[in-house]
Amino acid sequence: MGKITGFMEYDRIEEGYPPAAERVKHYKEFVIGISDAQAKVQGARCMDCGTPFCVSGCPVNNIIPDFNDLVYQSDWKSAFTVLDSTNNFPEFTGRICPAPCEAACVLNINDDAVGIKSIEHAIIDRAWEHGWVTPKVPAHKTGKRIAVVGAGPAGMAAAQQLARVGHDVTLFEKNDRIGGLLRYGIPDFKLDKVHIDKRVAQMQAEGVVFRTGVFVGSAQNGLGKDSKVTNWAKETITPEQLRKDFDAVLLTGGSEQSRDLPVPGRDLAGIHFAMEFLPQQNKINAGDKLKGQIRADGKHVIVIGGGDTGSDCVGTSNRHGAASVTQFEVMPMPPEVENRPLTWPYWPIKLRTSSSHDEGCTREFAISTKEFTGEKGKVKGLTTVQVEFKDGKLTEVEGTQKHYPADLVLLAMGFVNPVAAVLDAFGLEKDGRGNVRASTEEGGYATNVPGVFAAGDIRRGQSLVVWAIREGRQAARSVDQFLMGSSELPR
Repeated sequence: MGKITGFMEYDRIEEGYPPAAERVKHYKEFVIGISDAQAKVQGARCMDCGTPFCVSGCPVNNIIPDFNDLVYQSDWKSAFTVLDSTNNFPEFTGRICPAPCEAACVLNINDDAVGIKSIEHAIIDRAWEHGWVTPKVPAHKTGKRIAVVGAGPAGMAAAQQLARVGHDVTLFEKNDRIGGLLRYGIPDFKLDKVHIDKRVAQMQAEGVVFRTGVFVGSAQNGLGKDSKVTNWAKETITPEQLRKDFDAVLLTGGSEQSRDLPVPGRDLAGIHFAMEFLPQQNKINAGDKLKGQIRADGKHVIVIGGGDTGSDCVGTSNRHGAASVTQFEVMPMPPEVENRPLTWPYWPIKLRTSSSHDEGCTREFAISTKEFTGEKGKVKGLTTVQVEFKDGKLTEVEGTQKHYPADLVLLAMGFVNPVAAVLDAFGLEKDGRGNVRASTEEGGYATNVPGVFAAGDIRRGQSLVVWAIREGRQAARSVDQFLMGSSELPR
């Protein structure tokens, strides 16, 4: 513990933003990280608690008090070593994780939490700048071949862990670039894709083979280019061929079936899933040419769904030059300040205002869409009604119907389950929500099909990037143990 009284002497320091009018003119990352001196102050605020709830609050169990103290001592390289021991990709989580570790910070009971996420961000950026992030090439090869299917954060973490213990790993991705939702779901202004590219280069040096544009499933059940799920697959490999060519298969795909809104007028043109809208802009930013890009220029945009994906739609629409952006949330408006004694150390329900909201957005709560209206087959508006909870049920409030103009409607209401065609092609058992059934107990992540494992959103359902990294790391251990009889990889 660097400074015993630091938590009493120093206030929390937030990362900064340029003015909204400036940042909406481009798609580049705009967060202004804390300086070395500010990071040292934030590290000094850590109380080195007897029971560090921040560690258990973090899905990858980052050893947070240790790297906080090392930053306070200006021992940045050791801080990186500690961080790197538990988290394969701190540059992802340091930018886009909602930081459940901070919600669990003991200081958060009656004060502002330590800025753990901003410290993590500062550590990894410094590590890349100074060349401390290097490939970890195994000294010996095992001769075992492993296929990892799905190159999002779960698949990337698993592939990296398995390659580092000497396995020959091939990472398959149906899209044309590596990264999953990191690449095509999260806007560039929140996560510059150069961070993914640097990790891909590191993993290639460690021996991972990447194969993009490959859909794993049955040919007749392939997603196809006209699918509602983003897909640029040019080749199909059957599960039978994959199991023949590899000693083990780890499925790490996403929960890609978007939740729909089946109300009258849903078939009107101009109503799209968020994951039809967001990937297109990321591809344009990457230099690709697209015909018929979904654009918000000069349009009245309604975003249905109040979560992070909806917020990303808001930020992208503002950068397109939308005439107006309105975001709907069916749940009531949460309190601006949580009841900390009641919720700590768990993730609290409270009003969260993102940088995209600050750029221009009207937010409506406790609102439900009744129908879409249009002219000549195109959406022109929608009718809503206010809702409230009564006797445990969501009910409409009489006399609250309202009409909103809308030239573009983006459905961002979450994701319900993985693509069933992939699971069915492997003959996998599913849980009640349509996810792959696979336990996380010791030797876990195994499915009902011998030699086939599952981790990440395909197993647990829609979740956070940090949870995907955790599951990828743990599943890698299970696969290694399955193939070798034991494993030195972390649990």
